[in-house]
Amino acid sequence: MKKEKLYRVFSHIPELLTERLTLRKLLVADAADMYAYASQPETTRYLTWYPHPDRDYTRQYLEYLGSRYAAGMFYDWAVIYEPDCRMVGTCGFTSFNCPSDSAEVGYVINPEYWGKGIAKEALLRVLEFGFSELKLHRIEARFMEGNDRSRHLMESVGMTFEGIHRDSLFVKGEYVSVGVCAILRSEWEAARAAEGK
Repeated sequence: MKKEKLYRVFSHIPELLTERLTLRKLLVADAADMYAYASQPETTRYLTWYPHPDRDYTRQYLEYLGSRYAAGMFYDWAVIYEPDCRMVGTCGFTSFNCPSDSAEVGYVINPEYWGKGIAKEALLRVLEFGFSELKLHRIEARFMEGNDRSRHLMESVGMTFEGIHRDSLFVKGEYVSVGVCAILRSEWEAARAAEGK
């Protein structure tokens, strides 16, 4: 995959729909909804970033993302839970390895909405986009050791656990081990065929 394709796609990031969700570009207008979860220690326990200290920080972050979208260098969608008309998290690609046609995905969901299948619904749609539209060969996801909820989500969408990278990440003052799960396009297509899709 060529970097030029990433720019074309993500400088005008497409809206993605599921049964209950709209995945769209993050907006400054999402500041209140994002701050509601990004300020919680529970949300960031297994993430590389600290809780947002105040709403101004969240608003400035979203303003910065506007420039990253314009440059075609930000690959995350806002997750809108349509039954509540609320932005409840993000899901998308964190990085691409263009020569190898592979990417990494990530997601964050407001703890208030955990247990509703929202992250799975969003992740399945992003995987579909990655394989069908971007023609990726491999998509992987990473989780900090101990985050069993995240590993379970990855496996529930068809990803295979590939192992633990011991003490591979220095975050918040300590080394943490990181697990990797991944799915290949051939596996995704086989699963879709088995479902009759």
